[in-house]
Amino acid sequence: MSNKPSRTGHPGALRPLPALIFASRWLQLPLYLGLILAQGVYVFHFWLELVHLLEAAFGNQQALQALISGIGYKSDLEINHLNETIIMLVVLALIDVVMISNLLIMVIVGGYETFVSRMNLEGHPDQPEWLDHVNASVLKVKLGTAIIGISSIHLLKTFINAANYDVKVLMWQTLIHITFLFSAIAIAYADRLMSHHQHNKS
Repeated sequence: MSNKPSRTGHPGALRPLPALIFASRWLQLPLYLGLILAQGVYVFHFWLELVHLLEAAFGNQQALQALISGIGYKSDLEINHLNETIIMLVVLALIDVVMISNLLIMVIVGGYETFVSRMNLEGHPDQPEWLDHVNASVLKVKLGTAIIGISSIHLLKTFINAANYDVKVLMWQTLIHITFLFSAIAIAYADRLMSHHQHNKS
């Protein structure tokens, strides 16, 4: 009788070398833990900018100058109070942080679930809807979409503050955004072709 385990049955014990190679997936765990720490830095940065915005709204000049320096806003006139452009740029920067945080969550949760180990979240009330059918292809499409959203926010911030940027910077940011857009479309199209091919084979 063959000792080879069935592909559909309960898996048998792995030989030492395959077991070592398979266990090497846990080397990714420190990477995901590092991303969690990076997200903590983003949370701190978000609240720092929000506190500066609130303080500037009540006339704190030091907080106002910190905001202006942070967003790279320049004006020929002396700025002594918040204006609509500064508020818009700061809010877009906060949205940018939130979108990058969402991207980190997708990479951490989806990557761990796909490449390291199952989380067994079935039935958990807070289980993300997209985690039910996540795989490497779906994760790439979602990451591509998230990157386009982040790039859109950056491009909008640049156009709002266009007077402080060189024409070449505006042009290159637009071209890079278009490149991200076409890359995401290509990834989604390739994933659709692969899914259609696998469906026909089954």
